[in-house]
Amino acid sequence: MDMELGEFGDRRLARGGSFLMERLVEVGQSGVRVRALGGDRAGEIRLTRFLRNERVTSAEMFATAAQRTAGLVAGRHILAIQDTTTLRDDRKSKSVLLHPTIAVDALDGTLFGLVHAEVLCRQGGKKATRKQRPFAEKESRRWLTGAEMAATLRLSGAACVTVIADREGDIYEEFACKPADVELLIRAAQDRRLADGRMLFSCTEALPALGRITVDLPHAPGRKARTATIELRACPVTILRPERPKAEAAALPETVTVNLVEAREIDPPPGIEPAHWRLLSTHPIASLADAKMIVGFYRQRWIIEQLFRTAKTQGFNIEAVRIAEETPFINLAGATLIAAIKVMQMVQARDGKSLRPLEDVFDPEDQPAMEAICEDLEGATDRQKNPHPRGSLAYATWVCARLGGWNCYYGEPGPVVILRGFLRFRAMAHGWNLGRLL
Repeated sequence: MDMELGEFGDRRLARGGSFLMERLVEVGQSGVRVRALGGDRAGEIRLTRFLRNERVTSAEMFATAAQRTAGLVAGRHILAIQDTTTLRDDRKSKSVLLHPTIAVDALDGTLFGLVHAEVLCRQGGKKATRKQRPFAEKESRRWLTGAEMAATLRLSGAACVTVIADREGDIYEEFACKPADVELLIRAAQDRRLADGRMLFSCTEALPALGRITVDLPHAPGRKARTATIELRACPVTILRPERPKAEAAALPETVTVNLVEAREIDPPPGIEPAHWRLLSTHPIASLADAKMIVGFYRQRWIIEQLFRTAKTQGFNIEAVRIAEETPFINLAGATLIAAIKVMQMVQARDGKSLRPLEDVFDPEDQPAMEAICEDLEGATDRQKNPHPRGSLAYATWVCARLGGWNCYYGEPGPVVILRGFLRFRAMAHGWNLGRLL
């Protein structure tokens, strides 16, 4: 598993990035603080210098992570899920936002890694002029950038790429200018005017239902987890170009045609607002199975919400970092995002259901050491045996969990335990490989 954040043109800086990642996965789940990450005064100074170095950039960290992701997607239908989260907000005029795009397997939800990310430093006072500014200069351009970067996964062998965004990504330019090599799936936010004179939100009212499905709705703020019955309707819609400055309007088509899937909960519990999603997609929708597939893809968006929770309050707590300077904070936030993805990848693999190979996270040369260490860790009972096939990521995660202190008996190992064991494995494998060379 490559823990480096990038080369940054200097081997010492590359080692500094590796040290930061190791410390993040080892102690970061208790909150990110430079002093704690450093481990001692020397480590604190080392990390501070690394984060402040002008050659260290979050852009290179993201590009390095994306390169690894690109090597894992061949032959897969990839959901490129993008969203924005706030890392810092002074509630006056300044805020720092993180906008990642992650690659997820459309069939089983496996998180392959980062596709792209950008950090936005927002200054107040621009809202009044947003309609006059060209699209290229608006923050909303990030949604199209995410789609463009997702399209590069096709060059890496992905069989299909579907870009997914929530309502904030409902931008006309996203559909009008999308790369030819990707499909889109975006939750509608605006009741847009259609070419036939109707409005988007009313065009399914007279349609017969395609059918019903049952979905599990997870817990969310103000909502308990529940099972919901969802009724599905679908139809093609041709959306008119919204008002734009004359020069921009000339560069955009007058209409775009997409497919609308409306998913509405029926018979919700008393006093509970029903789940209701209007989903716009470039995928063809000809049957209940097609509409059900679209809803299933959209619900995978929950993975990026889990990623934000891991990076923020329920994990690394990056938004509580007190670094005042913008650039060091952004660099630490970038490293934290990548570490949070590694946490989720290993936790996903622990039950073996994803059937992912060891090479997703580890180098193939690690397998002999992994198997030798596993033999020492296994006990006499079936419960103390590694139940996963050799060469699988689940097998490796079991070894790391045992090295991290898990005893096989009390529930599933958590992210801190798995990653603590991973770091122990790295040290043990290094010694094991040296011994073979002697």
